[in-house]
Amino acid sequence: MAELHTPRSLIVTLYGAYGRETSGSLAVAELIRLLAAVGVDAPSVRSSVSRLKRRGLLVAQPTALGSAGYALSDDARQLLDDGDRRIYAHPAPRADDGWVLAVFSVPETERSKRHVLRSRLARLGFGSAAPGVWLAPAHLYDEARHTLERLQLAPYVDLFTGNHLGFAPTAEAVARWWDLPAIAQQHEDFLARHEPVLRTWESRAPAGPGSSEAAYRDYLLVLDSWRRLPYADPGLPAGLLPRAWPGARSADVFARLHALLRDAGAGFVRGELPGSGVRAGVVSV
Repeated sequence: MAELHTPRSLIVTLYGAYGRETSGSLAVAELIRLLAAVGVDAPSVRSSVSRLKRRGLLVAQPTALGSAGYALSDDARQLLDDGDRRIYAHPAPRADDGWVLAVFSVPETERSKRHVLRSRLARLGFGSAAPGVWLAPAHLYDEARHTLERLQLAPYVDLFTGNHLGFAPTAEAVARWWDLPAIAQQHEDFLARHEPVLRTWESRAPAGPGSSEAAYRDYLLVLDSWRRLPYADPGLPAGLLPRAWPGARSADVFARLHALLRDAGAGFVRGELPGSGVRAGVVSV
């Protein structure tokens, strides 16, 4: 298992990919069986579940069979629902779609919240235009609002929408607001890891012994890698990006692997969770 894929991240990815189609609750023993397929040992699963519970992302809830288990909290479900739109929707934004602007001011007595605000806006894909002034493509407004409200940071922030009117060309300004070379490198790293996986699956027979487990394993890993990228890369209009931008290529690789592996992997989950009712063909992450 690559260092990229931490046990906590894989647990969240698993709940997003398949957990919302069961009762919503998974027993720790079930999580251990499912995560063993991607190389996570039992102690790591148990400690990660405890941490996710302390963070308020998992809550105790009986499974479909009535045994003790854990389900996503309401906040975690909102987080994943917002993430669905990032992970699966690949819009073609235009420069005239505009921007959402977040302007924040935090009293000196609560200065620790400045770091929280900056780090959270950065994780949402916002770029920094000036101290206390961050912006992102306008389509991220709803998710930004949900996140700031969930973290009780809304009282410190004003949100606006609008257009960039000068004075530098917008493409030059975008190169200041975001670290575009670093984002491009993340796309290249994703392609280096998962494009060979796509070639392998496109060249193999569609079914065979162990194919559902292999599909599940490769899907969970590609999804766990991909779900970070639409946050690092907020989906800037193509005309504002450098030539040969790798974002469209990496999005295509993920979309093709999703189409090949997601439903096939659900067969393995069904086998590990008797009575779960996991449905093929439902897109949720």
